[in-house]
Amino acid sequence: MLLQALLIIVLAPLISGLIKKLKNNVRMRKGAPVLQPYYNLLKLFKKDETVSKDTSYIFKIAPYIVLSVSIAAVFLTPFVFPGLRLFGLGDVFVIIFIFGLGRFFLALAGLDAGSAFGGMGSSREMFISALAEPALLISLFAASMQAGGSGVNSLLLSGGVFKVSLLCAGLGFYFVMLAETSRVPVDNQETHLELTMIHEAMILEYSGKSLAMIELGGYIKQLVLISLLANVFIPGGGWYLYILKVSAILIITALLEVSMAKMRLFRAVDFLIFSFILSFAAVIAVVMGV
Repeated sequence: MLLQALLIIVLAPLISGLIKKLKNNVRMRKGAPVLQPYYNLLKLFKKDETVSKDTSYIFKIAPYIVLSVSIAAVFLTPFVFPGLRLFGLGDVFVIIFIFGLGRFFLALAGLDAGSAFGGMGSSREMFISALAEPALLISLFAASMQAGGSGVNSLLLSGGVFKVSLLCAGLGFYFVMLAETSRVPVDNQETHLELTMIHEAMILEYSGKSLAMIELGGYIKQLVLISLLANVFIPGGGWYLYILKVSAILIITALLEVSMAKMRLFRAVDFLIFSFILSFAAVIAVVMGV
């Protein structure tokens, strides 16, 4: 159990490195190496922190909470070996609520710094999450209806049969996952233009090991959501199929980011509403038995 959790935590930054490498290959660029996220984390852990005197304890504890909730989600999530989880009776909805706790404290930290961009990023993050979380929960609710329960074990058993309801729920979940991981078309991890940032604007005041913990928490959250998509919504089990499914998700994500531009903030509303409609359609499809 602990070995799998440590392995996931160690491999989490590699996912972002692979996506960036795939994007650069499609663009016919050399780009940064696959291990660049590890180099960035090591560099940040070695740097000193600069903390504004106007901040409170919220600003200081937020990185620890963000990293802690991400690690806690690892112990509830099915990965390569679904049976090896610390909490065998974990409910999949708990994972979403855990991530909501981390988002809440990170938004508070963005406001706590008192900067204009931090407040802007926090308000945008809450605006996006208010649209993303309902669609995320409805898609998981559709999967749990088909499985006969929202426990992780029952959800894994439902992934063995392909149905229209599972397809709609999986697409809705994937679109929300793009928003939750700050990816195109909702956000862009590669830009630092103040007027377009959402997630990055909240953490502009962080540096050193605090920023490293936030970045590592984001990497872990990304891998947790990708694993849920691969194991719950895509049929098939086993470690080899898990690797194939995750690889396919990474390739699709890289191609999508290369072929699309970031949406305007209010156009992202339509994108997330569409994911909610897909998830709700999945619920209707489950009721109809298709």
